[in-house]
Amino acid sequence: MTTKPLNTAPIADVCLLLEGTWPYVRGGVSSWVNQLILGLPELTFSVFFIGGQQSAYTKRQYAIPPNVVHIEEHFLESSWTAGRAVMSAKREGPRAEINALHEFFHHPAEPLAEQGEQVLEILAAGEVTLDDVLHSRASWDAVTEGYTNHCSDPSFVNYFWTLRTMQAPLMMLCEAAMRMPRARALHSISTGYAGLLGSILQSRWNCAYVLSEHGIYTKERKIDLAQASWISDSPDEALKTGIDSEVNYVRRLWIRFFERIGLLAYRSANPITALYEGNRQRQLADGADPQRARVIPNGIAMDVWSNAIEQRPPGIPPIVGLIGRVVPIKDVKTFIRAMRGVVSAIPEAEGWIVGPEEEDPEYASECHSLVVSLGLQDKVKFLGYRNIRELLPELGMMVLTSISEAQPLVILEAWAAGTPVVSSDVGSCRELIEGAEGEDRALGCAGEVVAIADPQATSRAIVSLLSDSTRWHQAQSVGLKRVNTYYTETLMLQRYRTLYHDAIAMEAQ
Repeated sequence: MTTKPLNTAPIADVCLLLEGTWPYVRGGVSSWVNQLILGLPELTFSVFFIGGQQSAYTKRQYAIPPNVVHIEEHFLESSWTAGRAVMSAKREGPRAEINALHEFFHHPAEPLAEQGEQVLEILAAGEVTLDDVLHSRASWDAVTEGYTNHCSDPSFVNYFWTLRTMQAPLMMLCEAAMRMPRARALHSISTGYAGLLGSILQSRWNCAYVLSEHGIYTKERKIDLAQASWISDSPDEALKTGIDSEVNYVRRLWIRFFERIGLLAYRSANPITALYEGNRQRQLADGADPQRARVIPNGIAMDVWSNAIEQRPPGIPPIVGLIGRVVPIKDVKTFIRAMRGVVSAIPEAEGWIVGPEEEDPEYASECHSLVVSLGLQDKVKFLGYRNIRELLPELGMMVLTSISEAQPLVILEAWAAGTPVVSSDVGSCRELIEGAEGEDRALGCAGEVVAIADPQATSRAIVSLLSDSTRWHQAQSVGLKRVNTYYTETLMLQRYRTLYHDAIAMEAQ
């Protein structure tokens, strides 16, 4: 049994574990992380960044604040190369430990709690190395046994390389955890690889571990895997639909892997936070302890919006804006189609699409073509990046047509600028617009919620609000009151300040 090294003196108050976000990606979760670091200058942070392909992260989009005292980066693609995996297995390797890892991560039977504890002990203590996984007889036997007993796909090659692709990054992170300088507390901003690293470090450091999820990582990976072109379905399986039905075995291996590492994170972390109650319920369904799970919504800095109402033009501007990246998940095409109905009812109306187009140029081109085909060239404008503090007060309506969201900050920002919102029924959007419960819900509606991918319903909601001055001003008033009462940066930061101080106090005990 390998023993864990003695803990060294902590170099930071909180170690942030980040996967594919800050400081390399702008907006969304990254902006929230930046907000958290800058908003708590009395605390020091270390950062462990995990990326996929290093070539995708060439430029930092955020300056590193002075209270970030350590940052290191690790890229999953560099964890191994195929050539290293074809060496003959010349030594035995830690057979019991490797079998335990295979059974937990790859076999279909639901694991017991004690199996998860055993796996964390193995990973945290460094009892299995990358070399063991790639080159030992024990590893080869575990792969062949798993294929013989559990694989329904006829291709051993697919099974073998899929497991290699999962295991090598896992072992790379374990080895990196051995070297990571200690912090007083851990905070992972997702499950996945970052969440798994949090579980390993929590076991090594015996410190508090906070887990936050903006979106539900396992759910998002299921969507990705359902659409993944790099997984080859057999002819029969290619006819089947739905990631939760009988899908390709390789897809199920990946889903199982992300579910199991998510389960480790849920069992190790306390507290576990979600942005809204709907996601908290999803966490509970995926294995989180109800006593550990809580809701902490995002908040925005209200002081930067203090003059927004005064900047608004008189009346209700017939300008409808979608603010977001021009990518499929934002369903910009539904917005464009909805604008056809809006312009028919309100000829002076315009639709503004405000956001970058570089991420998916093909989709952006399709959106431009759709505008032309609907005869909206003079009515729907692509503005690219704009300062939303200047832009939002110009809008009469902010529209969100996404097919997936968590808790969109842009809705809160629209309200701070005095702009009602029409949104698809995703994430927390209904809870935001109609109110969560109690006094919040009693405030009324700050806009309208419509079905996903329904341009007709979206168009009707926009026209109804823009055409009814009384209802529009009531929605504006409700939005302003709701964001000031429940969704300020001050409230959010105070809640995380309390979490962090409680976690650090545990380290001192």
